[in-house]
Amino acid sequence: MRQILKIHPNDNIIVALQDLNAGERVGLDGVSYLTAEAIPAKHKFAALDFAEGDPIIMYGVLVGRAGKPIPAGARINQENVSHAAGSYRIETGRTNWHRPDVTRFQNRTFNGYHRADGKVGTRNYWLVVPLVFCENRNIDVLRDALLEPLGYLSGRQFGVDMPQLIDLFLRGATEDDILQADVLQTSAERGRSRLFPQVDGIKFLTHEGGCGGTRSDSDSLCRLLAGYILNPNVAGATVLSLGCQYTQMQLLKEAIHAFDPGFSKPLYMLEQQKSKSEREFIGEAVKKTFAGLMKANCTERRPAPLNKLVLGLECGASDGFSGISANPALGHTSDMLVAMGGATILSEFPELHGAEQDLIHRCVRLDLAEKFANLMETYNNRAKAAGSGFDMNPSPGNVRDGLITDAMKSAGAAQKGGISPVRDVLDYTEQVVHPGLNLLCTPGHDVESTTALAGSGANLIVFTTGLGTPTGNPVTPTVKMASNTALARRMPDLIDFDAGGIISGEAGIESTGSDLLEYLIRVANGEHTCAERLGHDEFIPWKRGLSL
Repeated sequence: MRQILKIHPNDNIIVALQDLNAGERVGLDGVSYLTAEAIPAKHKFAALDFAEGDPIIMYGVLVGRAGKPIPAGARINQENVSHAAGSYRIETGRTNWHRPDVTRFQNRTFNGYHRADGKVGTRNYWLVVPLVFCENRNIDVLRDALLEPLGYLSGRQFGVDMPQLIDLFLRGATEDDILQADVLQTSAERGRSRLFPQVDGIKFLTHEGGCGGTRSDSDSLCRLLAGYILNPNVAGATVLSLGCQYTQMQLLKEAIHAFDPGFSKPLYMLEQQKSKSEREFIGEAVKKTFAGLMKANCTERRPAPLNKLVLGLECGASDGFSGISANPALGHTSDMLVAMGGATILSEFPELHGAEQDLIHRCVRLDLAEKFANLMETYNNRAKAAGSGFDMNPSPGNVRDGLITDAMKSAGAAQKGGISPVRDVLDYTEQVVHPGLNLLCTPGHDVESTTALAGSGANLIVFTTGLGTPTGNPVTPTVKMASNTALARRMPDLIDFDAGGIISGEAGIESTGSDLLEYLIRVANGEHTCAERLGHDEFIPWKRGLSL
């Protein structure tokens, strides 16, 4: 296994691919380096002596400045380096790119659910949505009434056998008896077959919005929910409204019509303040949802070209390997899909800070470059006004595993977008309408970002991670891709795909990206991801300006 890596010829810091001892001499491309201290794997050390204020270069871009003199071979950390990012200017015209070889995937298809608007879903879900948090309890009642009787088991691959524990207690069991009991049940032990075999599940989107906040957040919530209803993985929806809240039914209807004037999915909208009683309201919701499921069950999977895939590109719980293994491999997958006429979505704008110039150069039109720069600047200013800023983005886990500045994190995170041209720039909740790489304004916060990706039309999401996370999405299959093999082995119930072979030298970025696309085709055909098997349906709308 290689010991160290220099990512870009212009870099002046070196990545440790394995733990290095103090005073250890390591070589790369004919250059020898002597470590001045122990360098943990994933961290970086100085390739030369730095004076205070000197630029720190990684991925060929500015990612920080030396806060004090740093001798060659010393570890780069938050005590000796401060955040810095390069400036950028608005210009385009650098969109020439070498399309990857996609011969392996020519004429390939996946079996998906074809919708009237021409989109194709990788899943066939029925959605139950509250327009306001006041309806969350009623949503829970519907969940209890519908899931298990219809064979959906609340989405989890296991349950807890509480009757066994109660019986042990009543028979006088000791604490050791309780702790040694096997209380987990598999789906096969708990379940019954689905009444509607063509419906992959019923998804319930509870949230804390819709009223009491800002009007702009309520309007955004309506557009987000409209995006979920329009997502090709959704067959139709039941919407519950209280009646008096900001997020009025009419606003939702207008958002749906603005996104899709020809909308034709079954949609049932019920208002509690017009019902005779809560009992009648719930009963009506159950009956209409059941009727919708009958309609959704009439749709079957049929072959579709790979250009019908809309892939969300996400990273979270990142480590020092994310930007050199999982993210660039996903970037190659993105480039292949783009080359075949598909669409991909790069989000998390705080984690593009420092990578702006490259993305601006790749915009196919000047107005797109201007929109991207304006969204970045506006977001950063709002964050600063709330007492934060893009420079405060790295989490404690990021820092612990080698990502010590936002620009360093961003330079690695941007690798998910490959090198293809930027065909569109989307503000939060705007829909993907063009093939190619799309930039979507979202927070870097994992769940808010994945929530937005599905709301803008992603029918698949790949979520790269170096530390591990259980995050999923209610309507869009979320593939968890490990940056390192140790993580994949430690969390096999959470990780779907291992990119660690790139770190060990056993695999390349392009071959790993191609293998990932093969796996995505299997998922598009219906193979369940770890997040789906575990029932991870995280959904958090963005309260704008308050999240990084």
